[in-house]
Amino acid sequence: MFEAPPFWMYIAGFALLLGPLVTLHELGHLLVGRLFGVRAEAFSVGFGKEIAGFTDKRGTRWKLSLLPLGGYVQFQGDMNPASVPDADAPKEEGSFQHAALWKRALIVAAGPVTNLLVTIAIFAAFFAILGKPTITSAEDSRVIGSFSEGSVAEAAGFKIGDTIMAIDGRTVGDFTDLKTAVALHPDTRMVFTIDRDGEQLTLPLTTARAVETDDFGNQSAIGRIGVAPAGGSYVLEKVGVLEAVPLAVKQSWELTGLMVTGIKQIVLGERSIKELGGPLKIAKYSGEQMSLGAIAFINFAALISLNLAFINFLPIPALDGGHLMFYAAEAIRRKPVGPRATEWAYRTGIALVLMLMVVVTANDIFSLPIFGS
Repeated sequence: MFEAPPFWMYIAGFALLLGPLVTLHELGHLLVGRLFGVRAEAFSVGFGKEIAGFTDKRGTRWKLSLLPLGGYVQFQGDMNPASVPDADAPKEEGSFQHAALWKRALIVAAGPVTNLLVTIAIFAAFFAILGKPTITSAEDSRVIGSFSEGSVAEAAGFKIGDTIMAIDGRTVGDFTDLKTAVALHPDTRMVFTIDRDGEQLTLPLTTARAVETDDFGNQSAIGRIGVAPAGGSYVLEKVGVLEAVPLAVKQSWELTGLMVTGIKQIVLGERSIKELGGPLKIAKYSGEQMSLGAIAFINFAALISLNLAFINFLPIPALDGGHLMFYAAEAIRRKPVGPRATEWAYRTGIALVLMLMVVVTANDIFSLPIFGS
């Protein structure tokens, strides 16, 4: 087991992780805004009181603020840093509200798109430099070679030599597909399609719940069925740069699917809301990944960048996705949503975001060792 990283590494990891990712996110908004002639009044890394800053020749105040939990761009015509439109602001040249609808939509989407591009760039670089993890004899890896003690698959009637073809109707390409599908669903009834001596059978089972603990003591609940493959082994296959980019896009898409599944499970009560983490947990994981080396830390940064893109695309007022939702409504109605409805929607959205922050921060605090976790 690894020793806990020194305390300074948590702080450094958090700063080196969120600082650049938030800055790139906001730069995406700013640069596309400037491309369309929209004036930015402030660009802040962090929230709250300004610690240091300067004003550039375009009149934008660049500043570092007290609370390093995000950042913002405040365009001309915004009521506040949350980019709530100011109904009383004149729609003059250079204001955000003066820009055409499609331009506003692109400016808003530029932030999370930038985070997504960062993720894809990191994954593509890993594929190009390190290679693509590939299973040799992929079909053999779907064949059951042995069972673990107490295997729920064996108890459900699976036999050595069975080939797992599909889970809940979705084709299994190799053992990685099998592990991923099962791991996401502990204590869940799943239906397996298997090939046994040329005959296709359907066998249902309920996955087992296993709690895995990593080298730093972090725990996660995963599903298992207790089978090992008869063949197949992992190798790193060299790929070119042009092939690495589509692979990175595919990996980002698959990880996004895992996020959607995780949120769905929390909403349906299949997973505990305690699994959600906030700034303290991000700082903890940042320091731990930094202690493992540059590759582990950069990979973690790619995951967090993808999370930022995903969260910001959610259709919640006050987030980028909420703004895009209003623009979609404006395009359909051919006129903006009324100021009163807009105000209440943004208030509700901000309240939801604050509630979520309270929940994840409480989770972080109660997971500290002083509370017995």
